[in-house]
Amino acid sequence: MSDSHSTPLSASEISLFDKWWHAANYLSVAQIYLLDNPLLREPLKLEHTKPRLLGHWGTTPGLNFIYLHLNRIIREQNPNVLFIAGPGHGAPGVVASTYLEGTYSEYFPEVSQDFQGLKKLVKQFSFPGGIPSHAAATTPGSIHEGGELGYSLSHAFGAVFDNPDLITACVVGDGEAETGPLATSWHGNKFLDPKTDGAVLPILHLNGYKIANPTILARISPEELTALLKGYGYDPILVEGHEPDLMHQKMAVAMDTAFARIKDIQHKARSENTSERPIWPMIILRSPKGWTGPKTVDGLRTEGYWRSHQVPFSDLTKPGHLELLSEWLLSYKPEELFDENGTLKKEIAALAPKGDKRMSANPHSNGGALKRDLILPDISEYAFDVKNPGEEHGESTRILGTFLRDVMKANLAGRNFRVLAPDENNSNRLNAVLDATNRAWDAITYDYDDHLAPDGHVMEILSEHTCQGWLEGYLLTGRHGFFSCYEAFIHIVDSMVNQHAKWLKTSKEVPWRRPIASLNYLLTSHVWRQDHNGFSHQDPGFIDHVVNKKADIARVYLPPDANTLLCVADHCLRSWDRINVIVAGKQPEPQWLDMDTAIAHCEQGIGIWEWASNDKDGEPDVVMACAGDVPTIETLAAVKLLRQHVPELKIRVINVVDLLTLESKQQHPHGLEDAVFDSLFTLDKPVIFAFHGYPQLIHKLIYKRKNCSNFHVHGFREEGTTTTPFDMAVRNNLDRFHQVLNVIKHVPSLAVRAAYATQAINDKLIEHKRYVAQYGQDLPEILNWTWS
Repeated sequence: MSDSHSTPLSASEISLFDKWWHAANYLSVAQIYLLDNPLLREPLKLEHTKPRLLGHWGTTPGLNFIYLHLNRIIREQNPNVLFIAGPGHGAPGVVASTYLEGTYSEYFPEVSQDFQGLKKLVKQFSFPGGIPSHAAATTPGSIHEGGELGYSLSHAFGAVFDNPDLITACVVGDGEAETGPLATSWHGNKFLDPKTDGAVLPILHLNGYKIANPTILARISPEELTALLKGYGYDPILVEGHEPDLMHQKMAVAMDTAFARIKDIQHKARSENTSERPIWPMIILRSPKGWTGPKTVDGLRTEGYWRSHQVPFSDLTKPGHLELLSEWLLSYKPEELFDENGTLKKEIAALAPKGDKRMSANPHSNGGALKRDLILPDISEYAFDVKNPGEEHGESTRILGTFLRDVMKANLAGRNFRVLAPDENNSNRLNAVLDATNRAWDAITYDYDDHLAPDGHVMEILSEHTCQGWLEGYLLTGRHGFFSCYEAFIHIVDSMVNQHAKWLKTSKEVPWRRPIASLNYLLTSHVWRQDHNGFSHQDPGFIDHVVNKKADIARVYLPPDANTLLCVADHCLRSWDRINVIVAGKQPEPQWLDMDTAIAHCEQGIGIWEWASNDKDGEPDVVMACAGDVPTIETLAAVKLLRQHVPELKIRVINVVDLLTLESKQQHPHGLEDAVFDSLFTLDKPVIFAFHGYPQLIHKLIYKRKNCSNFHVHGFREEGTTTTPFDMAVRNNLDRFHQVLNVIKHVPSLAVRAAYATQAINDKLIEHKRYVAQYGQDLPEILNWTWS
């Protein structure tokens, strides 16, 4: 662990640095506490303070200190630096720094660089109609939603992939460092190519405490901490202490050293063609919690302890507390920092970089402004040849893989597209992409390894969190991606999806935020085909999770075959500001629609399959609807059985590709108008709906429709085990036999006439159960079933 004692800063520079730091700290405290009187130009009164004191002070002075010293490097060396604040509620500091360098006022002119602007700045923080206490989409220079811990470092790596001139300075809080996602994300350096990617400078901020407890990394020995970080592949540079003059010198040395090492690593890789994986620098800042704040409050330790984590003292009516706040604020000497107009003094403001070199104005922090459209081939070139519906079988995701291969080829030169999976790319049948690129890998490689190279564009690590974080960082800095995952385990990133959805929602309300490419998921190895994995891998509930997000963000697609999957994937890759979820099986399944028909079907998102229906000359007796590949098979098999047993029955078959067409137009932009919905599903006929996921979701989507009480939904009922594919359907009543029984139950004219059909079907269910138990596979008539 390096710890230099050089003195790159002069005494006058240290004095000036201290003033910037004091100004940032002053504004941070003011944002937490003040409602008015932002520069204390009159004695502080209770009415100048906020009635509810909300915010986090403890991490803020360290963030301000780091930001200041990064600015020195930018001014002197002119690197392109993006700043990520990992500590969850560091917004007082980040907002203060972006205000001091002028960017905040450029984006929000009402928060001007004067006394009136300062009043608005301090009032809006954690105040109704204002800004949150963590970095958010409203924070200039931010791509990281600080409302949730653990993802800062994976976002940082995602931002620098294919960005060779970008350095992301990522502050990792020591509380955040205890999360599982952060612990894994240190390994991003094994996927970073110093020739073609940028660099990440992790800055571990050890201030010692969480809300009410010490942090682990602050309470292990320096030797153990060094060993841990070196084991991750970093060379730590220690900055430790609390005396400002010494700490400024130490941090200046640390920054000089770190940036020099990054420059040297990249020079050797790019000019000398060095292929050995580098040991990247990182900085450890060990400073007091709540640095420069009150040492004690009411006789209790505060600075350097967990009591300074949030608001060091909150009851300002308590004797002495208002005076203590005044003393704290005045200790920064605001009269030496701001002029008579309330503007930061020029000599202090000069410490900020200029223009786009300011971290708060870095173009990569508004990635939509850098976004370039993907070059996409014509999906017709990949079409599965369907002469008659259901006649041929194909693996839909394998066919999609050939399309993604050529998307990758077309965009490799622009370094604009990556495919990610948690060790499942080949399992999900997308291995054709490896014909265009390798897997990214900068750790040890053997001559028998398969498609591993530092410049690969397929990203695989057995961590859904890390894949998600990488992809978010990649998208937020202006690029495109595609994430495939086993359906049951995409839930691991539920909370990350929440944060991304909230970011998108907020960014749409911020005029200067440009749209970014959509977050695209392919969920496969799904609930209905878990022959050996069993119940643990059987959960389609991610659909429900995404549907709960804002209507202009959430999209769910259930393509029934390869050609519809190609249509949907092409559409999703062309979209922006969306979370697109595609669910499709990877096993050989019947292929239903030729490409022209698939395009028309996907364009509408829902439609009658006329070739499977027999009600064109009049009203149907029953509507058989399906959404999902296995539900589509079972619905069509049920239709075929009904034709056999009750041939006079009028049946309409409807297939749903775009799940959210089921909602009303008033609830979702893809929703059907009521008149269209009613014409499809009728006003009073029974609808037997086979759905890929939990049945309750369909009822939720259609609850305002006129015929909603006649919908009878078959789907996953949380019944599962290690069993055959068809037995999974039977256990959850999704199968063809249970669908037929439900038709008989709900079509009044069949109540008496279908007695023989009911008996025959019940006999078949018994036969199925015995056959599976004896032979371990489905009945031959199930395995060999065809539509024709």
